Amino acid sequence: MTEYELPRSREQGKQDVLDHLRQEEDAWVATASPDGVPTLVPLSFLCEDDSGALVMATRRTSPAAAIVTPHGLIRVTAGHTRDVVLIEGEGRIVEATDLPPTTRDAFAAKLRGWRPSGPRYVFLRITPRTVRTWREENELADRDLMRTGTWLP
Repeated sequence: MTEYELPRSREQGKQDVLDHLRQEEDAWVATASPDGVPTLVPLSFLCEDDSGALVMATRRTSPAAAIVTPHGLIRVTAGHTRDVVLIEGEGRIVEATDLPPTTRDAFAAKLRGWRPSGPRYVFLRITPRTVRTWREENELADRDLMRTGTWLP
């Protein structure tokens, strides 16, 4: 029997999500403008803590930064299609100078020294409201791991 034949427990799913977020460097970020124009961009990220909160860097002029500002809704996916993590949450723009030094240092350590700074870059801080994960069809029924910002038991 392979690890994919049996569905994961919610506890194991949460641990796998946090492991993904700690290990992966990039994720796909989806937003939509107020008039419904979608955008999808890959961004490098740091998972701040066990809450699943993410910090991502992008150019100030990127569609992701421009679109997240008016309404804050954002969707992020990490992993591959056979072990996906889907996060829906609220995003907000954070200036590099407003990030704690420990967060800036952790971001650079994870991303091999990359330190986005200056007026060209901003950070997005994403606070998850919903987290889902699944590998195969047998995990679809219990794919929700977080609702309204709280991990499910």
